[in-house]
Amino acid sequence: MSTLGTILKDNWEWRGQIFQLAVFDLKKQIRGAVLGWAWFVIKPAVYIACFWFGIKIGLRAGHVAPGAAPYILWLSAGIIPWFFMKDMLSGGIDVMHRYPYLVTKVKFPIGGIPTIYVLSSLAVQLLMMVLLLILYFACGQPLDIHLVQVPVLLAVMCAFWWLFSMFMSPLCAISKDIKNLMGALSTPFFWLSGVIFNVRDVPVDWIQAALYFNPITALVTGFRDAFYERVWVWEDPTICVCFGVVFAVTLAVAVIVYKKTSEKVADVL
Repeated sequence: MSTLGTILKDNWEWRGQIFQLAVFDLKKQIRGAVLGWAWFVIKPAVYIACFWFGIKIGLRAGHVAPGAAPYILWLSAGIIPWFFMKDMLSGGIDVMHRYPYLVTKVKFPIGGIPTIYVLSSLAVQLLMMVLLLILYFACGQPLDIHLVQVPVLLAVMCAFWWLFSMFMSPLCAISKDIKNLMGALSTPFFWLSGVIFNVRDVPVDWIQAALYFNPITALVTGFRDAFYERVWVWEDPTICVCFGVVFAVTLAVAVIVYKKTSEKVADVL
């Protein structure tokens, strides 16, 4: 608990610098681009459009019940949160190499570095959520009380992936094998996490149960419950409990890894 307290204290005391670096990271991503911030929307929109065309038109799948919202809303409600998680699985786990000067040349707390990347990715995710809300109303959906879950889900998603980055980034700094392994697993994570299929429709019980322990599955399903199914997340207690277990384990591992590696990262880099 003392180690966790130190991490949180460092983040609070350095919050101004962390926020400024997050803004700088966003600006750096669009530097030299004529369309600027529009690229944060264009790339995901093309991605979603391709999947919608391939599944709905090409494969003639993605059928919805009569009177239900269009399939594009169901698809977008899952893929848009995935963009944030994909960023954390790539850049989020390698933030020590992304900001090496903060580790080797500046007296900056190691625990604040993952926060920089989480905040910059969250800014893009918030923009995408606004567009998802526009799509939600464009599909003729009414203002619904279940949408109040969205800010809570965003906070939980950021907290989990912040912890994930907290324990993976020091390991990636020490060994490139960790980064290569996560890069190899990125595609399986997408296809096996319920991003483009409903995990509740999986016919094999033990496979469905295993998928419930996948945090990507739990978060994607939660956002779809809020935007598409219009039900409360806790109405499916199994997936909530499974995610809670994974969250607790990730928290414990993150604190242990941070305690054992925080002083070694600078020497490795």
